[in-house]
Amino acid sequence: MKKIFFFKIFVLISLVSFSQDTTVVYEEIPDAEVEEATPIETFYSTRIVNGHSVETLKKGTLEFRVEHRFGDLAGDNGGINTLYGLDNASDIRIAFEYGITDKLMIGLGRSRGTSLPYRSLIDGLLKYRLLHQEAGKSPISATLIGSMFYTYMPSSSLLSDIAAFPKRAHRFSYSSQLNIAKKFGKRWSLALMPTYVHRNYVAADDVNGLFSLGSAVNFAINSKVSLSVEYYNNFQKEDTREKYHNSLSIAVDWVTFGHNFKVYLTNSGGFGEVQFIPYTNTDWAKGQFRIGFCIARKYMKE
Repeated sequence: MKKIFFFKIFVLISLVSFSQDTTVVYEEIPDAEVEEATPIETFYSTRIVNGHSVETLKKGTLEFRVEHRFGDLAGDNGGINTLYGLDNASDIRIAFEYGITDKLMIGLGRSRGTSLPYRSLIDGLLKYRLLHQEAGKSPISATLIGSMFYTYMPSSSLLSDIAAFPKRAHRFSYSSQLNIAKKFGKRWSLALMPTYVHRNYVAADDVNGLFSLGSAVNFAINSKVSLSVEYYNNFQKEDTREKYHNSLSIAVDWVTFGHNFKVYLTNSGGFGEVQFIPYTNTDWAKGQFRIGFCIARKYMKE
């Protein structure tokens, strides 16, 4: 019944969004004019796949995001018995994000969580664009992102469990990121995302702070469709966190009529840096990756 309810809500939101009279966000730019385009948009949306891009929302723009991630496509928990993961939901997130200025945006979201170790997560973000790639002014784009996460799930009765939360402060976790990107010509974009994640409460064999270096490449097939690959490499001691893997994702973006559609494959189960960076425990090599999608709808001031 819950799956049917979510499906009805999703269809209703989609129909309402498509009924709006909107304009195309991206237009074709001739090769000769790429260097003259100022400022340059490096990615098609504010996210690459799991992580952020350097892009921010324009002033006065409200974006509504619906994100869904299914179960394992293959491996022990996938295959035909789960219709290749479509019977299961790894995580679900709904969020609103808003551009205060052309450089500064905020966001508030709620995700179900993967249950390992967290569920019932509320997240807030603050994103500020430091540099915007522009011919004759700046060769790169750079953005600072800060996020805070809070779980209101019931506390576990086992003190050794990560979800025991002896203090309220243990329910909080944080991430900070410097996102640097550059667009080369008309089609190629590269990004580096040094990221620090801090969790106030972790397992005895874990560490509170974790540094990860994200990287991504984007190829614009045309003015509306692009292909992205994103990878986060975690730096950790060899004797800790052996059961966890680095996050690797592949996505297709389609921009049209004020919407951004993203369909992807990823080995990460949860949304948000405090989930997909430290707690990706599934392996591409074992078929433990899943289909996910995001529909983002922009509402702009006339």
